[in-house]
Amino acid sequence: MLEQYDAVLTISDLREILNIGRNTAYNLLNNGDIQAFRIGRTWKIPKDSLIYYLNQWKIHK
Repeated sequence: MLEQYDAVLTISDLREILNIGRNTAYNLLNNGDIQAFRIGRTWKIPKDSLIYYLNQWKIHK
């Protein structure tokens, strides 16, 4: 599913994968729902963090 993406995702990647808007993406990161880090003003999202988030969401559904 995510093979075409690098090990570290960008906001654009996150939005594309989850099919969400900009505000929702930033809310997920700022709330800590998806573990990520910032370098300067740029968010970096480890692909493993997104996979973990998706698995948690699937378990709770």
